Amino acid sequence: MITYDVNQKRVGKVCKKLREYLDWTQNSVFEGEITTGTLNKCLAELHKIINVEEDSIYLYRVSNPRNIKKDIIGVEKSPFDIFL
Repeated sequence: MITYDVNQKRVGKVCKKLREYLDWTQNSVFEGEITTGTLNKCLAELHKIINVEEDSIYLYRVSNPRNIKKDIIGVEKSPFDIFL
């Protein structure tokens, strides 16, 4: 899972880049399965977009997805449940 808080000027670019790799589930939140190599490529591309002096990207790594239970209250923005 990746979340981000970036300057409004860069939100669109960061969102577009993350959609290439992960599923958008909520504003500034993306989730999905990704290989280490692909993750490194994604992060390198994001690093070219963001300003590390004022933007933040949070990466949550899940070693065993069987230990995650996802509950949704309200409208589910992404119909795909990646955690089975």
